[in-house]
Amino acid sequence: MADHDDDFEEEAFGITDRLVSEVLEAVENDDAARVDALLDPLHPADIAHLIEQIDRKERRDLLTLWKGGIDGDILSELDESLREEIIGQLNPGELADALRDLDSDDVVDLVEYLDEDQQGVVLDALDATDRMVVEQALSYPEESAGRHMQSELVRAPEHWTVGEAIDYLRSDVVLPDQFYHIILVDPRLKAVGYVTLGRILSHPRDTPLRDITEETFRTFHVTQGVEEVAQAINHYHMITAPVVDDDDRVVGVITIDDAMAFLEEEAEEDLLRLAGVGEGSLSDKVFTTSKQRLPWLAVNLVTANFAAFVISLFEDSIAGLVALAVLMPIVASMGGNAGTQSLTVAVRALATRDLTPANQWRVVRREGLVGLINGVVFALVMGTIGYLWFGSIMLGVVIAMAMLINMVVAGLAGTMVPVLLERFGFDPALASGTFVTTMTDVMGFFAFLGLATLILL
Repeated sequence: MADHDDDFEEEAFGITDRLVSEVLEAVENDDAARVDALLDPLHPADIAHLIEQIDRKERRDLLTLWKGGIDGDILSELDESLREEIIGQLNPGELADALRDLDSDDVVDLVEYLDEDQQGVVLDALDATDRMVVEQALSYPEESAGRHMQSELVRAPEHWTVGEAIDYLRSDVVLPDQFYHIILVDPRLKAVGYVTLGRILSHPRDTPLRDITEETFRTFHVTQGVEEVAQAINHYHMITAPVVDDDDRVVGVITIDDAMAFLEEEAEEDLLRLAGVGEGSLSDKVFTTSKQRLPWLAVNLVTANFAAFVISLFEDSIAGLVALAVLMPIVASMGGNAGTQSLTVAVRALATRDLTPANQWRVVRREGLVGLINGVVFALVMGTIGYLWFGSIMLGVVIAMAMLINMVVAGLAGTMVPVLLERFGFDPALASGTFVTTMTDVMGFFAFLGLATLILL
């Protein structure tokens, strides 16, 4: 039974080590038919996952043998760092076939981070109409609604009835592969509301569409931040967010699946930035990964030297009481962990707009009080340990006081630093960790060694 459960978990996403080995074995044997048989039944996301797992030479050999196998859905699922490599291996005909059935927003997502030559290759593979739509989307600011919107949508005059809408949908008009609303427009193509397909199908033919519109309807400008739009979709439980131009004419939509994918991607990026590794992935080259991590390691080196300088101010105290050298890392470590807890909550709250100017000082006070309560608890614990370990009541008092001070500082810094960084236009996820850790280290060392110098020596 256990083996069966293991197999089930291993195959939850369609990719197993065994499947990868079989594909690579087929590639090594130049068995194109076997490769087709293994890969054709898989979902594009699974194929993309498999391609990301194998190395560069294996990917090249696979694509050489699996001619015509790569389609737009697979390219969309691939990690951004691999798309350029894969697109470079496709001839113009294969690339045109791969992009033919993609929605405009997916094509834009494919090309926006490619270099100019690769962008030209992709754009040349599109027909004139699709190319114009993609170039228009690329003209909007990065991370804007216009850049990420899907131009394929369904409009209807606001005076239509359910019957007229159904007849239109059943005509030979080209419809998007997936859509959830019919957007109602006035004679100037200004969006005035939308109706779900479910409501259309559940009402009599003579029902005016304007009588069954959704209350959640709201529009977003093409230059509005896509993260703001995605958060609005999540907050108001929207399915479709119409995007309008300067004249309030609807020019595209952002759908709930794209919004949730964007929010998930942003959450992953915030997690990576908190660790100071940028937007790296497992498929990045060694030099690229090193270049991404070096800057923040360099900043950390500078701040670590600052903390070391604080310690050097108390060399004589440490030499006079060796117990200080044993205990001071505990104070700094506890402060660092407490600061990271507050920081993580604050950065996530800023990203989801739960932490705003209206409530930020209340949140700062709350985190300070949390630090105070936790500080009291661990101050008592470490004070007792310090006394039992080294037989000195005053040493226990010193480390207890230092622990309390640093835990309060950690709670305050973990919230205030990201708030201040965002206010001054910096990314709080990327920059906060280093500053919070430095503050807790410096304050921990200064408080502990300073109090020890005043009280014990």
